[in-house]
Amino acid sequence: QVHMVEIGGGLVQAGGSLSLSCAPSTHTFSTYAKAWFRQAPGKEREFVAAINWSGKITSYGDSVKGRFTISRDNAKGTVDLQMNSLKPEDTAVYYCAAGQFYGSSRTNYNYWGQGTQVTVSS
Repeated sequence: QVHMVEIGGGLVQAGGSLSLSCAPSTHTFSTYAKAWFRQAPGKEREFVAAINWSGKITSYGDSVKGRFTISRDNAKGTVDLQMNSLKPEDTAVYYCAAGQFYGSSRTNYNYWGQGTQVTVSS
């Protein structure tokens, strides 16, 4: 069962920006930590960003620090990812996730979306 739906992927040129949003389909998960991960072809799923339930604590993967920003709206149950200064190496399928324990490990998150493709052309 798909618990969340990612919106906003697509094709963008290097240096450009793209915004992803993740909306709940079964539950708002308003008291859960939320995160974004990504997976490029032939690679492991990689941590991108996480936000705690209140939105006051965030963390980012080293490769996206300073370029990506995660935020959430608990009233709507959404979690967003603003991506700036995009690079070709950011090309991947991006997944949102929710879980009871904040952190950067995939095992912290029990509920996942189906993913959305982001492609950055050089």
